[in-house]
Amino acid sequence: MLKSRHKAALCLVLAVSFVSPACPQEQDQGVIRVNVNLVMVDTTVKTKHGQIMGDLKKEDFELREDGTAQKIEVFSRDELPLNVALVLDLSDSIAPFLGPLRQAATTALQALKPDDQVALFTFSTEAHLLVPLTKDKIEVAEQFSSFKIGGSTNINDGIFVAAQYLLNNASANGRRVIILISDDVGTNAGGQGTADIVTEAIAADTVLYNLKIPGDNPPGTLFAAAMVPGLVNIRKVMDQTGGEMFDVQDVEHLDTAFHALIQRIKTRYTLGFYTNATAAEGKPHKIDVRLAPHFGKKGHDYTILAKSSYYIH
Repeated sequence: MLKSRHKAALCLVLAVSFVSPACPQEQDQGVIRVNVNLVMVDTTVKTKHGQIMGDLKKEDFELREDGTAQKIEVFSRDELPLNVALVLDLSDSIAPFLGPLRQAATTALQALKPDDQVALFTFSTEAHLLVPLTKDKIEVAEQFSSFKIGGSTNINDGIFVAAQYLLNNASANGRRVIILISDDVGTNAGGQGTADIVTEAIAADTVLYNLKIPGDNPPGTLFAAAMVPGLVNIRKVMDQTGGEMFDVQDVEHLDTAFHALIQRIKTRYTLGFYTNATAAEGKPHKIDVRLAPHFGKKGHDYTILAKSSYYIH
């Protein structure tokens, strides 16, 4: 057996992205496992003026689980592989933007690391997986030229199906991100509400980002959409999972915004701590990440984007 948590942390930083048994280490004929749980938390830190704080060290962070301070055993930035689910709106209002989106996706996805994987989902009335997780980013981008537009806008199922897929298919040794590409004007509440979507996203240990593009919506569409009950609260899902919105006001800026979003994903810090909690408790556990006191007050002097809870499963 490994003799210390320090050795386990060195192994797990490259092999675990959520709560799981410790990293297997091959020795002779067998595999050694340590019976500990490691929780990984992705974090973005901004100044009060919105600039990214990209040169922080492990000792600059503080982390609490259910109100109790935890020792940060693992610390990295963009070292773990990414599992990215692109979730693309194919309702009528998106048609004029598919060409620019294909070009933007082709360049932006190339900024990912070679071992990062991307899956492609589309949604209109229903959500569908078009490309399973792959390291071939060009294959994903090329799909943008063959889509058929039409149907209602079921954002609810688009996010939920992607989270469910990452939960069941993404490797345990990577970070998980959903990128919703839509004008965010839902017209179909699908089968899952906001609470269920948040729960599934947290269970999948995934972060929701939103690349919001200007839709070609006829007059009255926004008012009609506001009258549809049960539409997902995208902002709430982002807040609960630690994600952000990139609002593209002009399609000419789409390429820049898409590339900035990818860079933001790559500049997140990963913090890891060991928990004594167990799945038998059957409840979410609260997480609070902040900087050391000399950085000032969280929410006033700086902003932290991170998931607010996690499940053990």
